[in-house]
Amino acid sequence: MATPQPAPPPTDPFSDPTPPSSSVAPSDADTLTVDRNATLTLGTDALIVLDEGLRHRRAASTCCGLLPQLGKTTQAIPFYHVLWAELRGLEVTVRYARGTGKRSCAVGKVVYTVIEKSARAHAEKWVERLLERAYPRGVKRRRRVKVLVNPFGGQGYAAKLWSREVEPIFAAARLQTDVERTAYSGHAVEIGEKLDVGAYDVVACASGDGLPHEVWNGLAKQKDARRAMRKVAVVQIPCGSGNALSLNFNGTDSPSLAALAIVKGVRTPFDLVAITQGERRYYSFLSQAVGLIAECDLGTESLRWMGSLRFSWGALVRILGKSLYPAEIAVAVENDDKAVIKEAYRHAVAEQETARAKGFIQGDDDNDDDNDLLESQDSSLPELRYGTINDPLPPSFHLEDQSTLGNFFVGNMCWMSPGNAFFPASLPSDGKLDMVNISGAIPRTRGLAMMSCIDDGTHMDFPEVSYRKVVAYRITPRIYEPPSGRRVWTKVGRWLGGEGKRRTGLVAVDGESVPFEPFQAEIMPGLGMVLSKTGGVYEFEGPKGA
Repeated sequence: MATPQPAPPPTDPFSDPTPPSSSVAPSDADTLTVDRNATLTLGTDALIVLDEGLRHRRAASTCCGLLPQLGKTTQAIPFYHVLWAELRGLEVTVRYARGTGKRSCAVGKVVYTVIEKSARAHAEKWVERLLERAYPRGVKRRRRVKVLVNPFGGQGYAAKLWSREVEPIFAAARLQTDVERTAYSGHAVEIGEKLDVGAYDVVACASGDGLPHEVWNGLAKQKDARRAMRKVAVVQIPCGSGNALSLNFNGTDSPSLAALAIVKGVRTPFDLVAITQGERRYYSFLSQAVGLIAECDLGTESLRWMGSLRFSWGALVRILGKSLYPAEIAVAVENDDKAVIKEAYRHAVAEQETARAKGFIQGDDDNDDDNDLLESQDSSLPELRYGTINDPLPPSFHLEDQSTLGNFFVGNMCWMSPGNAFFPASLPSDGKLDMVNISGAIPRTRGLAMMSCIDDGTHMDFPEVSYRKVVAYRITPRIYEPPSGRRVWTKVGRWLGGEGKRRTGLVAVDGESVPFEPFQAEIMPGLGMVLSKTGGVYEFEGPKGA
């Protein structure tokens, strides 16, 4: 696993994800004359503030403010950044997201007065035209948001991140928020189960990836579960260590930039994964892991003093030790050709770009499939096509005995954490899971080389990496029993890798530990709903060569 790095934004994090409009000269209706020497104009993609007075602003840093500071007479505020605009009396106020660095933003505002009272009617229409540009079709104004704050998330900083970086942006955008702090593990499941889905458009989780997992599983417990899971979009205000939901759909793990992306996000259907283990059925949104990844994530708790380095250290020790995690795997494979997988990804991206260029954006109120589902009397959860872990093995499953398995990792998203693009060909709603299998018996140099390529997804191209698109699978993990000649090294490796005296194996679902027992997983196409910047693709450039 690569050393965690700040999440690389796909492009400029402040860029408007909507395609540029054709260049058309502004009309008189697009321009509002304010104050003595200033105008506000609705340009092609931005609000243009032309103010001659800006040239003569005094700056405190210039000789105690006694000398005028020459400045630009124009300011361009992209419509994507505009949070709200209003007219009170003759005063026009525009609040927007102002960049405070490459990875943060805060609320800024411009305030001007319309000089002539006779222009008030024009000013009212101009403000509405600005809001129509700031919130185009598919982006709902003043969303109703249930905010869940995990006070234990982000090393205890989640509450501060919410109040300092996110709440002001939501308030400036006039979002209607209802804030609740979670008090214990599983609390968000209870909240999701009891949530009045008619009262909210969004559930925003100020946390890591644990709270979104709980919310979806809570919604799945509702009487009209399918309706609830498609009615309410689940989003993440990144306040944890992984923040995968925000990385993939918002393109950032910055709380303030994620807040802007949530304000301007478009509703996007999202595949979830049904997991059955024992008698239990629940839902995963991120990943399932047995072997190297699960061990590095869950099996290095004793090395927490190392910080984020413990993940890379854990991977290094296990790769050098050629650790094995044998398992029996049965898979319903859709595609195992990497070239075909890349071509399918390229086709999905092209379709998305074409749709956006034509102005089609899936919206809050105009999606026929959503409306039909929400009005339907049958809103029960979809049936499992392949049964449960307790049923006989489906005939469409291909059985594989992998005695030298080193890493079994299945993902529903591209980014697993900052700097780890483990599933570069993943798509939000293609009805497939991305499965990666790597033998633990490969040369150490190859394992280390793969580890260094996860940040850009090029590990996919290694011939030792099995990368498949699957719709369901069953795995039966086993404990590895080393031969007598390797037992000493195995004990040393366990100690160095943070395992201690633990003898049981580990299984991770969405980064959380579940019993080391057989389980079965099946994709549930479009069962969930999120908000995203661009719709049907993640905020990642895709696999190399796609």
